[in-house]
Amino acid sequence: MSTSRASAGPTPAAGPADPLVALGELPGVPEAVESVRKAVDRVYGHRVMRRRSTEITSEAALRGARASAALAGADWALEELRRRSDFSLGEDRTVGASLRLTAEAGQLLSIWRQSPLRVLARLHLVAAADSDDTVGRPRKAGERADEPLIELAQPDADEVAGRLDGLNSLLLAGSAAPALVTAAVVHGELLALRPFTSHNGLIARAAERIVLVGSGLDPKSICPAEVGHAELGRAAYVAALDGYVSGTPEGMAAWITHCGKALELGARESTAVCEALQRGAA
Repeated sequence: MSTSRASAGPTPAAGPADPLVALGELPGVPEAVESVRKAVDRVYGHRVMRRRSTEITSEAALRGARASAALAGADWALEELRRRSDFSLGEDRTVGASLRLTAEAGQLLSIWRQSPLRVLARLHLVAAADSDDTVGRPRKAGERADEPLIELAQPDADEVAGRLDGLNSLLLAGSAAPALVTAAVVHGELLALRPFTSHNGLIARAAERIVLVGSGLDPKSICPAEVGHAELGRAAYVAALDGYVSGTPEGMAAWITHCGKALELGARESTAVCEALQRGAA
């Protein structure tokens, strides 16, 4: 595999200021990283990718959006998404938000490299598509996040602000850790914080996707980890997140390896799409 798809953004020398490297060395994580690399390589090496990569990217985006919405409680069939154009009522709005986020995330990579917090605010604005004063900014004191899937205690506004600043600084500093580790930490931290009043799960999964693309691991965005998270199931997703929130080495390793399994399943999904296109079945 090329170096560009094995790294996670800028790669300064590892040391005390690069805490993600230590996470990459936890038991089971190096094996997960290697397994992910092989799975991604298989998709990129498929003969269909040489001439139809744009179709694979589009299909991966649709399937990823469907899966992310399913994890947020709106589990629609893929063909229903292809058929519908109005997503303005009830759980339809969750599906619409997921589709908008998937489309928007691909346009924000250059901004992410300069200011991850600006991108997160933009993602919330796109997902919420509302005009009230809670949209596009982190929660203020007394405001609560509406995230039915995640029942963990919600950090208060001061903790959210401090940890978002810490995450922003960590990402801007760059890391020698593998892309999987960085993506898993971004995903887990946003789910743990639920920094916005709504759509935090959708935003966390979109941010994971941005990291995987920007790191060079999945530059064409053809391996939808959201598909894998949905396939592994809500219960496993929440249990793995509990490990992240615990902050223990075992819990962190469990979350990172869970994210690795999800990404592998996303790669498998796109491999199946490639095979279908090759057979003329899609």
